[in-house]
Amino acid sequence: MSERLKSILAYIAICTIWGSTWLVIKVGLETLTPLLSAGLRFAVAAIILFGIIKIRKIEIPWNSATAKLFFIVSLTSFSIPFALVYWGEQHVSSGLTSILFAVFPFCVAIMSVLMLPNEKLTVAKIAGIVLGFSGIVVIFSNDIQFGTERDQILGMTAIVLSAFIQAFSAVLIKKHGHDLSPFVVSFVPMTFAGIFLTIGGIAAEDLTHVQFTSTAIFSILFLAVFGSVTTFVSYFWLLKRVEVVLLSLTSFVTPIIAVILGVIILHESVSSQLFVGSSLVLTGILVANSTDVRIFLRNRFSSKE
Repeated sequence: MSERLKSILAYIAICTIWGSTWLVIKVGLETLTPLLSAGLRFAVAAIILFGIIKIRKIEIPWNSATAKLFFIVSLTSFSIPFALVYWGEQHVSSGLTSILFAVFPFCVAIMSVLMLPNEKLTVAKIAGIVLGFSGIVVIFSNDIQFGTERDQILGMTAIVLSAFIQAFSAVLIKKHGHDLSPFVVSFVPMTFAGIFLTIGGIAAEDLTHVQFTSTAIFSILFLAVFGSVTTFVSYFWLLKRVEVVLLSLTSFVTPIIAVILGVIILHESVSSQLFVGSSLVLTGILVANSTDVRIFLRNRFSSKE
């Protein structure tokens, strides 16, 4: 399988799976608490990753530099942002959540300018981000409900803050984690996150109403196997091969996948906003990747001559 095909399949997997995780998180929170749910998700994911690392005999480099990176990634990729997202989703609608988290590419663009001088922020990338964000707003325009209640405002703030923190982490891994296996970059930080979040849930949350129903268990396992292991390993693998700003545009595609799944699984109606917004998102991604598209087309046509 060629490198290009692997990259395309990894990108599709990330968009498709992460498009379903918002709903699965929401379902799991019906009988589980936020920190405990997120902690168990990453604990199970870490166990699976440990088995893969052992089977594939992947070395885990451990020195002061990698230990520091692993700890920071644990806090900024998993522990803090997912605690914020899980808590925020209790008070914010899924549509508004999608719009709020869609600030992620803007945050990545800012971070990349500050931390990655080799990855230039071009006009095409900025235009693509703006078009993509506009598409998300159009799709969920009917679901936007800006309340004035304290919990909703805090929930909205938590989701935006989560996007900002994860943007920093993505750029940090791009800069310092190039020599590390994506399995290792996922395993060690997820192990820490599983411990931190689970202990935090036991210590700080009211667990009297927690129920491990079949739905709750499904939520944990799905988010561990697919929403964590599959997606983050693929994401960190792609970070070595794709500019971080371009990769961040997956956050524009995942809400569209979520809406499509709602149409297919829940038989929700298809609105005109979905087609208009999706067109804007697709146009934005093409504009942001215009340089790569031109190179691909030039090589394609030149090979036929």
